Parts: sequence; structure tokens; C-alpha cells
Amino acid sequence: MNPTASLTTAPLAGRREWVGLAVLALPTLLIALNNSVLHLALPHLSADLGPDSSQLLWILDIYGFMIAGSLITLGAVGDRIGRRKLLLVGAGAFGAASVAAAFAPTAGMLIVARALLGLAGGTLMPSTLSLISTMFRNARQRTAAIGIWMTCFSVGSTLGPLFGGLLLERFWWGSVFLLSVPVMLLLLIAGPLLLPEARDPDPGRLDLTSAAMSLAAVLAVVYAVKRMAQDGFTGQAGLVLAGGIALATCFVFRQRRLPDPLLDLGLFARPGFSVSLLTMTLGILAMAGTQLFITQYLQLVEGLSPFAAGMWMIPGALGLIVGTNLGPALARRVRPAYIIGAGLAVAAAGYAALTQVPSSSGLLLLMLGSIAIGAGLGPMMTLSTDLVVDSAPPEKAGAASAMSETGGEFGMALGIAVIGSAGTAVYRSEMAGAIPAGVPAAATENARDTLAGAVELAGELPGRAEADLLESAREAFTHGLHVNAGISGGVMIVVAVATVVMQRHVRASDAPAAQPSVLDVG
Repeated sequence: MNPTASLTTAPLAGRREWVGLAVLALPTLLIALNNSVLHLALPHLSADLGPDSSQLLWILDIYGFMIAGSLITLGAVGDRIGRRKLLLVGAGAFGAASVAAAFAPTAGMLIVARALLGLAGGTLMPSTLSLISTMFRNARQRTAAIGIWMTCFSVGSTLGPLFGGLLLERFWWGSVFLLSVPVMLLLLIAGPLLLPEARDPDPGRLDLTSAAMSLAAVLAVVYAVKRMAQDGFTGQAGLVLAGGIALATCFVFRQRRLPDPLLDLGLFARPGFSVSLLTMTLGILAMAGTQLFITQYLQLVEGLSPFAAGMWMIPGALGLIVGTNLGPALARRVRPAYIIGAGLAVAAAGYAALTQVPSSSGLLLLMLGSIAIGAGLGPMMTLSTDLVVDSAPPEKAGAASAMSETGGEFGMALGIAVIGSAGTAVYRSEMAGAIPAGVPAAATENARDTLAGAVELAGELPGRAEADLLESAREAFTHGLHVNAGISGGVMIVVAVATVVMQRHVRASDAPAAQPSVLDVG
């Protein structure tokens, strides 16, 4: 058993801690809302701001890239200045950046605002997760709290399409970003009243050089991967990738020499930490790579309104809610590796269903596949997060939580960049000869780049030409979705097998327990 793990006999949290958990759930709801409503807003902001395919991917990617690059540093900062203080500072910054994104006049300005949102968001998730580990010392209660925390993410994913759809049917696309503002105001008011302050009593000096190296290394690697996924291997992308890997290597060597490292590399020697982190990263990578295509399929292939598209996304989110709560309950009797592996196999079956979705009248099959994906990924998200947090000593809770979130955000960003770009490449390839002669070059290029551009161009064409272009574009996009889902399903199978093989010896006593009864809440 991990010597740093909390015992189930540790003191129970009281009602103040459980009410505080509701406050900590607010940023989780916010992040989920922000991600889901942005996907719904893509066709609208594309029509308004006119981004090319590269800018469109940056609008999606830069948020996750900046979070992934800054989490390690910000987790260490929280351990030093206080995790509650960092949470509240980030909440204010996130609200301000949301307003900037809502009123961005150009695609370039929206990318900048999304980058600032990423930096602010980098303070939120590790702060909440590390505060949960501080507030809930009892292992059973901690796992229940993490399950609730994960459930709130799923609830946010469910509410996001509904609220976003309603807003997009009545207001401009920027209104979806303003959902963050009241949530952040509530957090700023309730946080100081209900949340305890927690920090490392002997944190050591913050190494700014390491902070800069970690940010630069992550950004360089993900930028290079994104370029290669979109344009193929180029000399520039290869040089950037080599530079990022070199920086990451130097960062690791520097951490080994420092008396107070920014990242404790000893955490990676613990299987519960390293394997769980990798499992979570790859699982989210597969999910994110396909989610972008699903939202566009609903609106631009099936022709649904934003609100109707949001309604069709609810079943998948409900499947995720069931999975996140079912995993901890099963872990009382079954080793976590087998639960995670079985769940990922279910998710793989869901992705297999998506590879059969037709270019019209495919809503039922899409819904069934989404339910299986959500239910299969849910146990992995809760159990892997708990194993990561449980592997770290209390004074390193911020760093461990930051790595957990770094893996998730890195997986989400790379999923959009790599798997999403694979689907985009299929679309471009099939659309190469589908544009009628005589169309202006700019409109032709836009239609070949994105489905939204093809739909816009089709509306300007006469009769039969409009129908032919729409049919070709929707068929090409659906084929891109099939490729995305096939890749994601393959990733699920590989990760499921690897998890069972590498973590099968983790005993049930090391795994999370079921949610405590009402009597345990105090």
C-alpha cells in the first residue's frame, strides 16, 4: 500500500468541508461550460470572424496549450503562496479574460483572449483538486469528493450545450463566454468564507528558470505536433519539436539538481502516479479529438439548431455522470485496473459505433455511441485522478494536482490538434475537386478548409449546385468523423490493455472506496 495514502480511519470531514466542496465545484462547472459552449459556437464565430482553418484550430487549441504549459508552475506557486489565494486570483483573471473573448473583434484577438483564459484557467483546476485533498483527509471521503467534483464536470458538459444553445439562438456568439462571469463572481464571494487556506510549510525558492523552461517546452512540442498534423512534416516543425524536446530534457536534468525543484520527479517512480497519469491523458486525448467533429456534425450535417444540438449531446454527458460515480462504487470489490480497462473497452465500442454514422439521419447511432463513450470513460477519470492525488504527500498536493490537470489539458489539446487534424485532412482531401468552377479563390479555399465555409458558399450557389456542394461537403466531413472515431477507438483498446497489465497488482485497499453514507458526512 502507498505509504503516503490517507487511511480510511483518518478524521472525517464536517459539514463545512462539504459545503466548501460545492464552492470548489464552481470552477469545474466553469471549465466544462467553457469547453462545450465553444464547440457549439464554432459555426457562428466562423461566419462572423472568418478564421481560416489554422486560426480555427488555434482558437480551440491555445486555451488548452496555455493551461498545460502553465499548470506545473502554477501548482508550485499555489503550494507557496496558498492554494485558496491562487484560486481567487485566477477566478478574477478568468472573468476579465472571458469578457475580452466575448467582445473580440477579430480571430487574432479571440486567440489572444483564449490564451489569457488559459493562463487564468491554469490556476483553477489544480487549486480545487489540491484543496479537496487538504479538506478531505479520510480516503473514502476524499474519493467521494473527487467523484462529486468529476460529476460537476459532467453536469457542466450537460448544461453547457443547453445554455449555449439558448444563448446562440438569441444573441451573438460572444455571449457564451459571458457565462463565466457570474460563476467567477460567486466564487470570489463564497471562497474566502468557506475554503481553508493551505500551503507547503517549507516550500523552498520558486525557480523562475524552471518555470520558463516548462512553459516553453510544452508550447514548442504541442505547436510542432499541431503543425505536423495539419501540414505534414516540415523542416520548421521538426526544428521546433527538437527544440521543445531539448528544453524538456534540460528541465528534467535541472529538477534533479535543484534542492527545491519545481516538479518532484520522484512522483513518477510511483506506478499509481505515472501509469494513472498516462491513462488519463490518453483517454482525454481520444475523447477531445472526436468531440469537436460531433458538435459540428449535429449542426452542419444534420442541420440542427444550437439548442437542439445541445439536447442531443445530453445523453453522452449523462453517461459520463453515471460512469464517474459507478467507478468508485465498484472499486470496493474490484481492483481499479480491471474497472478502468473494462470501461475503456466500452468506450472503444462506442467509438466503433461512430465509425458507422451516416451523413444523414444518423442521430440515434451517434447518441448510442456517445452514451457508451461517456459511461466507459467515467470510471477512468475518477479512479485515475484519485490514484494520482493519493500518491503524493500532503505538502506536494498542489504539484500532484497540477500534473493531473496538465495530463488532462495536454491530452485535450493534443486530441484536437492531432486526431482533429486527421479528420480535417480527410475532409480537405475529399473536397479538393468538389468546388464548382468560377467560384472566387478565397471562397473556394474557405470551403475546402472547413465545413462551415462550404455551407456558407453553398448558400450563394443556384439550385442544383448548392445541393451537390452540400452533399459532397457533408459526406466528406462524415468520413473525417469516421477516421477520428477509428483512431480514438484504437487508442482506447491500447490503453485498456496497458492499464490492466501495468496496474493489475494495485490492491483494492489502494483504490478509492465507494461514496460514504450520510452518517460519514458529519
